[in-house]
Amino acid sequence: MKERIESLREEALAALEAAASAEALGSIERRVLGREGELTRVLASLPKLPKEERPAVGAAANRLKEEFLAALERRARALSEGDVEGERKALGFDPTLPGRRLRTGSLHPITLVARELEDLFSSMGFAIVDGPEVELEHYNFDAINIPPDHPSRDVWDTFWCEGTSGLLLRTHTSPVQVRAMERLTPPIRVLVPGRCFRHEAVDASHEHTFHQVEGLVVDRGISVAHMIGTLRTLLRGIFHRDLEVRLRPGFLPFVEPGFELDARCPFCGSKGCGVCKQSGWIEILPCGLVHPNVLRAGGLDPEAVSGFAFGLGLSRLAMLRYGIDDIRWFFSGDLRFLRQF
Repeated sequence: MKERIESLREEALAALEAAASAEALGSIERRVLGREGELTRVLASLPKLPKEERPAVGAAANRLKEEFLAALERRARALSEGDVEGERKALGFDPTLPGRRLRTGSLHPITLVARELEDLFSSMGFAIVDGPEVELEHYNFDAINIPPDHPSRDVWDTFWCEGTSGLLLRTHTSPVQVRAMERLTPPIRVLVPGRCFRHEAVDASHEHTFHQVEGLVVDRGISVAHMIGTLRTLLRGIFHRDLEVRLRPGFLPFVEPGFELDARCPFCGSKGCGVCKQSGWIEILPCGLVHPNVLRAGGLDPEAVSGFAFGLGLSRLAMLRYGIDDIRWFFSGDLRFLRQF
């Protein structure tokens, strides 16, 4: 009987070592320890053996059972680890290691500045409005006091849509002012951020695609004082401090009187630097009281209401805010640039 147990031991352990799957291990386990298994039959035959042989045979059979179960567990663990290795190769990574950290995106610097301005003007009761980027000549020029024979049309370097009459890519966000006056009734307070297009010679400070934001207020009794107060609040929100401002006369067809708003340079304290070109002042934005012709084009009576408007280059504002030296970075698609914000 001992020889039979020893022979069974060699066969069972060899079979376990050669097993290539969990199913094969289960089959070997049933063949050795199942209800009709070989080792089970040996243990069942112990009462039939002579008394003097039972202790030795029983001890040998139990040792084989313990050794077989231990070998079965080791082989099952090895096969399991082999499955993980196969999974690693199939997936291309090790699932037992900590996961790779996913890189989160970031907002574009122009988006950051635009949202900041939208929050600021919303707190002052302004509505954020938008208009079409493919615009009608009427709204882009005629309705804002720039008729076909006006020399200032040459300044806008317009992209005209081929094969259409009077259709163009808007050169500024001013057309939305007239659209707002047509649809709203005074008091009107709107902020218009958006993308504009001009046939510019592209360099570090000019792009064919850029962003602007314009503001419009129309009500009874609106004056330059209201405009200055609003723009000082704008500058406080941008630079996080009060800045001294000045108005210089400036011509824009859609405002009368028109101004250029300058502010004391916040970067050098008016001592003179590259940003302010050693003058101590930086040009911030054009502004003025809405021209009566523009009010009429919007369906309003200039004898009953007045208003002011201002425009600001979002692209240039973002360049000032973040110290960006080339406007072409905004549309470069370079992730090294975008990840800074």
